[in-house]
Amino acid sequence: MTNAAHRVLWTVVALLLVALGGVALALNLGRLPGGDPGAVLLGTGLRRSWRLSAPWGALAAAVAGLLAAVSGLWLLLRELRGIGEDRRTLVHPGRRGRTRLAAAALTRALERDLTGDPRIRRARVVLTGDPHRPDLWLRVEIVAGTRTAGLREHVSSAIRRYVDTADCHPAHLDVTALVDAGQA
Repeated sequence: MTNAAHRVLWTVVALLLVALGGVALALNLGRLPGGDPGAVLLGTGLRRSWRLSAPWGALAAAVAGLLAAVSGLWLLLRELRGIGEDRRTLVHPGRRGRTRLAAAALTRALERDLTGDPRIRRARVVLTGDPHRPDLWLRVEIVAGTRTAGLREHVSSAIRRYVDTADCHPAHLDVTALVDAGQA
């Protein structure tokens, strides 16, 4: 779910709880038509059904409460995890606001750009450090038995495209090239 969807869901849950509490309070105070402050909220038919389902009614209510609590905890943890995702974004302030770029999307894009050359079998990119001047760690696995002439230029141009696209100049750049032991 997106952050906007989480906010909408939390808002709907909060409004339902407030409405339910408001109706119960209005019934208790006798403010609603037909409401008696001295009367019980549950009708006689519902109370009779509750008593007839003696052990199972309480168990069903406990299970429903447990499911509601687990759902609320799950929503809360998802929302708190969204706060942690902000630390994995690059923030670029500009004249008209800020741009947030997901670090995972940037690393995947650079990995795809690097593996665009058939001589590179795999690429692994790690982005760490300060969002304004991050450290960029690259591990490139070269296909065994291929010519490496021009490979440095391919990696350099991929990094230049990354810097131009993300407007992110790495404070530290580490490139490790390994020859892949697998079959070509």
